Amino acid sequence: MQRKFTSIGVGVVGVLGIACAWLTTVNANSQTNNGGLESVKLSVPQALKSSPFEIDRTLNVPKGFQVSVVARIPKARFMAVAADGDILVSQPSTGGIKLIRGSSVSDFATGLNQPHDMIFHQIAAKTFLYVAETNRVIRYPYNGDSSGKNLEVLVKDLPSASLPELGGKYGHALKNIAIDNENRLFVSIGSSCNVCAGDTTANPVRGSIYVYDANGKNGRLYARGIRNAEGLDFVPGTSELWVVINNRDNAPYPYQKDFDGDGSNDYGKVMQAFVDNYPLEPFTKVREGGDYGWPFCNSNNQNGVDNMPFDRDMDLNKDGASRDCSQIDRVSKGIQAHSAPLGFSFLADSNFPAPYREGAVSALHGSWNRATKTGYKVIFFPFKAGQPGAEQDLVTGFLENGQPWGRPVDVVPDNNGGLLISDDYSGTVYRLSKK
Repeated sequence: MQRKFTSIGVGVVGVLGIACAWLTTVNANSQTNNGGLESVKLSVPQALKSSPFEIDRTLNVPKGFQVSVVARIPKARFMAVAADGDILVSQPSTGGIKLIRGSSVSDFATGLNQPHDMIFHQIAAKTFLYVAETNRVIRYPYNGDSSGKNLEVLVKDLPSASLPELGGKYGHALKNIAIDNENRLFVSIGSSCNVCAGDTTANPVRGSIYVYDANGKNGRLYARGIRNAEGLDFVPGTSELWVVINNRDNAPYPYQKDFDGDGSNDYGKVMQAFVDNYPLEPFTKVREGGDYGWPFCNSNNQNGVDNMPFDRDMDLNKDGASRDCSQIDRVSKGIQAHSAPLGFSFLADSNFPAPYREGAVSALHGSWNRATKTGYKVIFFPFKAGQPGAEQDLVTGFLENGQPWGRPVDVVPDNNGGLLISDDYSGTVYRLSKK
């Protein structure tokens, strides 16, 4: 399979004097490894120095690395790198896919319906570009083309905002895809809402992952309870699927005790200081037939960020009648709540420098509803014995004085030892590389 190519830092909670065991545990388990990063000036070609690069910008990267601007593409989202080095970048907001070839940017495809994730994949010596639109999955045969030709629809009628039952509102309408070494196509169908039971009984189920043959046939539900998996990838050379998930917002306090120190029972209350850090964003292995909790169960991180058990969701499963949370598949690793992990790639089959090839990277798009903003960076997880180790910062600095000038979306290794990073806020594609 060609995936894309041929700290949990907790801020001040805002409530003085909290002596809550839950919060202490979150802080103890939410420190990322920032050692070894140094501030470097972002290299920007003169022709690309429009805002926010009309002034010098710096990013924090591992020692001996550098970052440069490759291209400016408004609202750049997901990327795919061809064997010849061409870079494709999706623009859901315009219905297009841009082609970066050398220093030029052109239209590869236009008139699509919110194209998002893309994958190059080879079957019987023939290369295809797979594209996830909001309502379908398509593919183009690819042979170094400068534009998409002979479009083939593989999967149609995926849920979109056009569904009458949704009234034109679909909270996570953009689709993401992956293909394993058995030529199976996996499609992430995000939830239509923050938390709702209707998605779990819809057909197809929303908040789920479906699997198909490479030609789009024989689709079936693969796993459920996955609110919005934006990043999907396989351990290279295997069919072991891992995902990063955007978890729910505004979760009520699920414990029969005082949280804010005023002596009252805070059970069932929605409190900013609590939801700022709960529930964590899942980074987890996904098995066929698995249920990962949403919208009935939320990961409990009181004892750390690994293999977390679940709490009942106070909105939809207060009495436990909707789902037995003890039977839910546990999350492998938690990422700081509201970080919004999007793109995700294993690096083992890339040319990115060691030791990073022994792990995975993810782009944290950043929070919109947290008292102290979090995310806005690229993180790395070393892997050992098939499990992710402690989260480490790889690229930071997009957040300055509490305000972002960039928001990472996707992270994809290129063919020459670099790591491409897209940013839909500044409209940029960056390249992280060794000096």
